[in-house]
Amino acid sequence: MQASHYLSADCMDAAVTAAHAAAAILQTHALHRADLVVDFKMRNDLVSQADREAERAIIDILSTRTPDIGIIAEESGGQRGAQATWHVDPLDGTTNFLSGIPHYAVSIALIGHAGAHVEGPGRLAQDTPLIGVIYDPNREELFSAMHGIGAWSNGRRIHCSGANDLRESVIATGFPFRDFSFEHQYMPALREAIASTRGVRRMGSAALDLAWTACGRYDGYWEMGLSSWDVAAGVALVRAAGGICEDLRHRQPWPEGGDVYAANPHIAEALDAMIAKHL
Repeated sequence: MQASHYLSADCMDAAVTAAHAAAAILQTHALHRADLVVDFKMRNDLVSQADREAERAIIDILSTRTPDIGIIAEESGGQRGAQATWHVDPLDGTTNFLSGIPHYAVSIALIGHAGAHVEGPGRLAQDTPLIGVIYDPNREELFSAMHGIGAWSNGRRIHCSGANDLRESVIATGFPFRDFSFEHQYMPALREAIASTRGVRRMGSAALDLAWTACGRYDGYWEMGLSSWDVAAGVALVRAAGGICEDLRHRQPWPEGGDVYAANPHIAEALDAMIAKHL
């Protein structure tokens, strides 16, 4: 595949096909959750055979359909490509899945690397999420995005919300659950958000939090301590839906380090400022 084709229907179709294949595996296992073999990677960080089988299905499809693109996946690692890399989370919301809470998703993103030539934008000045696919199998909602083109939910164009005041906004977040070293930075921001917004929600899937910000269900979102595969597809979605999605510390071209905030363009600056004062 030529570099200029990274923003293509072929890449999008490969990601969508892979997401559906993984979701089918997850939903089959969901019917027999008690029989799942679950391993503990570290405190509050679980992996099941459902994660591993879904990831293998995704990798098989992507490596066959797009052999020149690198793949980095949550459970099996992988290797960055020279021009572009898939970032794969086969099951975002594992704790929800294992508890029978129907709120989890498959997340697949294509990151174009600095210097890569992409049809439309031309040569990329910095690493850029080009394609994002997030599939929620419980609601049968497929969120998809292409850099510079747009974002969709089940084929319908989506946009970030129109809320123009943080005080009138519903904000999503994720609590520290695995790494508690930043708790002293996170908790003051949470307390301020509770007092200065319409409401704060914590649902347990960063991918869906970002997808719901892209489609306007949430006005904004922030979280710390995530991984690149948790946020990559969601970054593509929010940006393509007209929103702002950045690294909380403004050091990276996209929140690859897992500290992320996202919002519609009207409240993004206020949300960023509210969080930044506590970092």
